[in-house]
Amino acid sequence: MDRVTRPEARNLVLVVLDSLRFDAAAAARMPVLTTLGPLQPRWSYASWTAPSHYNLLMGLLPHTSPPRVYASEYYKQDFLRYSERLGVPGIDFGRLLPSLYLPHFLRGTLGYYTSALVSMPVLNPATPLNWGFDRFELMPRHNDMAAMVDQLRFPPDRPAFHLLNVGETHYPYALPDDDPDEWPRLPGVHGVLREAGEGSSTGGPDTGVAPFSAAQLDTLRARQIRAASYLDGVLARLFDTVPDNTWVIVTADHGELFGEDGYFGHGPIAHEKVLEVPFVEGRLR
Repeated sequence: MDRVTRPEARNLVLVVLDSLRFDAAAAARMPVLTTLGPLQPRWSYASWTAPSHYNLLMGLLPHTSPPRVYASEYYKQDFLRYSERLGVPGIDFGRLLPSLYLPHFLRGTLGYYTSALVSMPVLNPATPLNWGFDRFELMPRHNDMAAMVDQLRFPPDRPAFHLLNVGETHYPYALPDDDPDEWPRLPGVHGVLREAGEGSSTGGPDTGVAPFSAAQLDTLRARQIRAASYLDGVLARLFDTVPDNTWVIVTADHGELFGEDGYFGHGPIAHEKVLEVPFVEGRLR
């Protein structure tokens, strides 16, 4: 496949709703999102924002877990899906090598305009993630997807790839108009609860993490569901903004724990609710 601009290729938009677990997306009942296709439970390759985005930008989307299948065969079929997504024949694992990095391949081989708008500082433009992008920007606010939609550009002479890392569903699960003084507070970015529940402790003074009661954990989960429900309206704006024949993928980089088995948050935690994420994809119009 020669390095040529493929204006007939589809635009591709990858929306990553940071930290959104599958059952929270299901509870939010996102009717706009599901116009793309059915809401699927899938599994992230990583339990934290940065490594998960490295996998996503390798082209490795959250996966199913089919039994009696060789991993290499699953990868092969998953990469073949990019021919359908982009409307370009001949895309497979071999074509993505040697870089195995989707933005680099799209820009360098197919002539795409590539852009990333991110909410989380661990994804800032100084990281190695910023390779193969024409534009890579850390947004001034961590919880304003609507501002991202306003900045999207689709050049008339070539297809575009946009990565949107969306922060409303990340702790503290705050909407753009929420009063920061009313956000929940946790020292550090995340904590691990040794014993979740009323009157529980969190590992004593060595951790420096304040305890959450069961009621507070329920409130935090409800805040994430509320954020997902709000973002469904922003997705409506996105779907109205992108050109016809655009392929959109909406997923999460990882999930979140709200007291299950004594944990809160995500990261160095081996738990299914940290890895189970929502996944929807489809072509618009």
